[in-house]
Amino acid sequence: MMPVVIPVVGGKKSGKTTTIELLVKELAHRGYRVAVAKHIPEPDFTIDTDGKDTWRFGQAGAKIVVGVSSGEVATIEKVHTASFSVDDILRPCRDADIVFLEGFRRQIAAEKHFQKIAVVKSAGDAREAVDTFEPILAFAGSYNTEMDYPAIPYVDVSRNQKKLADIIENLVEERVVT
Repeated sequence: MMPVVIPVVGGKKSGKTTTIELLVKELAHRGYRVAVAKHIPEPDFTIDTDGKDTWRFGQAGAKIVVGVSSGEVATIEKVHTASFSVDDILRPCRDADIVFLEGFRRQIAAEKHFQKIAVVKSAGDAREAVDTFEPILAFAGSYNTEMDYPAIPYVDVSRNQKKLADIIENLVEERVVT
């Protein structure tokens, strides 16, 4: 079964990472296998380290390099990601129950079948999220949206991540039933 995919959208420094971190902690505690895919916008970013063996293999032409240590496995794929689709991003996460996506703004705006968590700091942020990223599963962040969008739940995750985790858990359970 495919995982439940939940993009977490919002502006810079809105609290997206903190929201995902708190949700991962709560949902992993509940026994879910959780994955996170994060867009890194720096153009020359690499997880590999210049001069290390894995870097040297990539420089030599390897398209896939797998590094295995005592506590983790890292797969480095040398690919052009400009035309990556959401399906391409999700491929390594297929064994998870829940996948959070952070970033990938252009790809996520086009994906109307994913319910999103919008992390907002202002009424303008909330309006932009509704206009750009519908459907919105819930709002989080420092701006309380209950007056502006009463039909969409607002959760202050710094105080009550369990409530937002409950909303996500309901999505997972709905997927199992259908």
